[in-house]
Amino acid sequence: MTRTGFGRLLAAASISVLATAATADERPGNLWETTSQMSMPGMPAMRPQTMKVCTAKESRQPPPPPPGQTCTQTNVQQDGNKVTWTVACTGEMDMTGEGEVTYESDDSFTGKILFNAEGMTMTVNLTGKKIDECDKPIG
Repeated sequence: MTRTGFGRLLAAASISVLATAATADERPGNLWETTSQMSMPGMPAMRPQTMKVCTAKESRQPPPPPPGQTCTQTNVQQDGNKVTWTVACTGEMDMTGEGEVTYESDDSFTGKILFNAEGMTMTVNLTGKKIDECDKPIG
């Protein structure tokens, strides 16, 4: 598994979490700043990846997968401020996983995704904060 594959996985993880966020502001999207950091047993943690993503407020669908991957989110459940799901990806790297995000408020979340890929276990820790509204949401 390459660092490029890890980077794509981190980006997909951050974006997929945001697909569940929705509030009632005026513009069609929420601008989130998300940070994800992957770790694997026996290896040093990768550098955190921070990105800004504009998501549709009403979107409940996962965004497009990263290049080379086809991912399907299933069993998405929301219980209060917690969202859980399972994910299966095929393509450049086959992987399965389970994710959990807790929204501390409408403007921030923390969570993690546990992935199994090519006989390895990976944990992606997630944080995010809504920083603005935006006009061109994905998803």
